[in-house]
Amino acid sequence: MAAGLARAGRRTRAAGWRRPLGPEETLGLLEASVVHREGAVLALSKPPGLAVLGRPGELSLAALLPALRRRLGLPTELHVVKAPGRECSGLTLLSSCHRTTEELQQFFTGARRRGRYPATYRAVTVGVPAEPEGEIRTGLRWQQQGDTAVVVPVPVPGRGSLARKEVKNTLTRYRVLGAAGGCALLQLQPKTAFPEQLPVHLTLLLCPALGDHQHSSRVGRVLGVPFLLPPEPAEPRAQVLDEALLQRLGLSPQQLRRLPLHIHLQELVLPRGPIRAPPPPPFLRTLQRLGLPGHLEL
Repeated sequence: MAAGLARAGRRTRAAGWRRPLGPEETLGLLEASVVHREGAVLALSKPPGLAVLGRPGELSLAALLPALRRRLGLPTELHVVKAPGRECSGLTLLSSCHRTTEELQQFFTGARRRGRYPATYRAVTVGVPAEPEGEIRTGLRWQQQGDTAVVVPVPVPGRGSLARKEVKNTLTRYRVLGAAGGCALLQLQPKTAFPEQLPVHLTLLLCPALGDHQHSSRVGRVLGVPFLLPPEPAEPRAQVLDEALLQRLGLSPQQLRRLPLHIHLQELVLPRGPIRAPPPPPFLRTLQRLGLPGHLEL
């Protein structure tokens, strides 16, 4: 198993703040990040950049679960109930019982249908929303751009595309928790689930997430005023930050390329109540450097 993990680690590694993490380091990080353990349910805080499933030969949470189970002394295999996307950090819910997994998945589905928001994220954004709180509603779909499939917004999806499930209507509720120097700390509560929903929604606010190297290029600026570019010419690239913000973050342009996405799944509401995971050190360090609230309280 160790050799297999090492081979996977040489291909894709979990992204860290200063350097990539190898398989053994990532496994140790996961073991130390357990925040909840009750019966068949286990919750930990996933680092940013770690895929949940991953491609063959790629380091992923799924590839590490057998070794993690042994380290934690669990008698049966673990499987993923709910987890943030690859580039996000935060609460990852695991279960060692298939029935428990099904019950929790039904609970989350039922909560969203009843208009509740069982998942709460925190995000650091480049830009401050015009309104202190609100909702982001749009259709989302996959679109092929060259050899890559990307998620793009569809502001007014047609009935046919919705019926064929080519497009999905999505909704995220947001609230500004604090702002400083042109950046903001947001609370995000998605009511729907679609890959990359949160970073795409933040671009529609003209406030891309810090560390978003996939979608932030869709937000252009003229004389300091942000505007939304159509998805076609907005090729994914390393996020562009002005020199003043780089200095506040203590980053060089080369380090910026490894800046992780600052979207963190902080709270999940379970049948017995909420569970929480503090943001990773890079996220807290960013809050402190930018003078945003929460680096001590979160």
